[in-house]
Amino acid sequence: MAQLRQEVDPGEVGLDVKALDRLDQHFAHYVDEGRLPGYLVAVARGGRVAHLTTHGRRDLAAGLPVEPDTLWRIYSMTKPVTTVAALILVEEGRLSLDDPVARHLPAFADPQVYESGSGTDVVTRPAAQAPLIRHLLTHTAGLTFAFYHSHPVDALYRAANLESAVVPGSNLAETVDVYASLPLQFEPGTQWNYSVASNVLGRVIEVVSGQPLDEFVAERVLGPLGMTDAGFCVTDEQATRLCELYGETDAGGIEPIPGLPLRGRPRFLSGSGGLVASAHDVHRFMELLRRRGELDGVRLLAPETVDLMTRNHLPGNADLRSFGARPAHDEPGNDGVGFGFGVSVVIDPERTQAPTGLGTYGWSGVATTTFWVDPSRDLTVQFMTQVRPRSSLKLFPDLKRLVHEAVTG
Repeated sequence: MAQLRQEVDPGEVGLDVKALDRLDQHFAHYVDEGRLPGYLVAVARGGRVAHLTTHGRRDLAAGLPVEPDTLWRIYSMTKPVTTVAALILVEEGRLSLDDPVARHLPAFADPQVYESGSGTDVVTRPAAQAPLIRHLLTHTAGLTFAFYHSHPVDALYRAANLESAVVPGSNLAETVDVYASLPLQFEPGTQWNYSVASNVLGRVIEVVSGQPLDEFVAERVLGPLGMTDAGFCVTDEQATRLCELYGETDAGGIEPIPGLPLRGRPRFLSGSGGLVASAHDVHRFMELLRRRGELDGVRLLAPETVDLMTRNHLPGNADLRSFGARPAHDEPGNDGVGFGFGVSVVIDPERTQAPTGLGTYGWSGVATTTFWVDPSRDLTVQFMTQVRPRSSLKLFPDLKRLVHEAVTG
């Protein structure tokens, strides 16, 4: 077990201590008001951790505190890890960005695109463009999630028992076959829609590598990076450090809710949201990206591959709001933000909801975890808690603003 530690005084790397104190106080109020159980926030510059705060509880009922070695369900922050695993195979020539998905997953050989209707009266037509691996990486393949409730294809996902993106009791291969049996919401490459694409990508990794997803990711990503606590399940020892998962109530408080079934190897290995990790693990992963593919003498990706991963791939340098499927993605938080491979990318800081440097990239998880890398300021940030919000818990714009205020040079 490795533990994240502060390595340098904030002032030495151009961070204002008073501004960082304001950041801590801001989020401590959420804990004091009963809206968060506890949290961890870490800010690093040049790879050195200059600010690390833990506050509150990882288990309210047991009174256990959040500590630097606390483990977190990172949910969709799994997607960039899955992306790196896929790009390793691309660099090895075993996978191409322009491969049709059907080359590796034959169930996608006859993709149908939604045209009209709903329920049993849905009308489809053959897709003009086969979904490609790059479409999975950019969430432009035409796939969706059941929880949107904004399109007839979403309803078909719900009818197929995909409310949680997995058919209950099935494994990754079985679930991905169900995805393939459903219509695409739009022609691949024509819109952005956050979706189950990273689960499909995880299955591609299994087929191409000949290994289960958890084994490939552990062997080729987590192990080489020294992400010693990260994985798709926890040991008995690790379980004592895992933060309980809470959900936001209608009144704005929190209550315990079920989380990922992390005891024992899961039947469904989700490349979309299956990982648990510590702050040290997340820091190591951010460092791999910040250093453009190399960490402590271990190179996982070429610099050019990381550059490709972390630039906007939406046509015409569009942002998520303008290119996103409507109405699901027509929201102010998507202004000025594009999408790379598995990460969002700031393309117009003047239009973003909170101050952020040009080219900043990262991603978040549904339990209110987030990370980002700001190359222009040589800055990395992570925030960890475990609350699945309903609607009112929107912390990240404040976090970005407060971090921005702390950068003095």
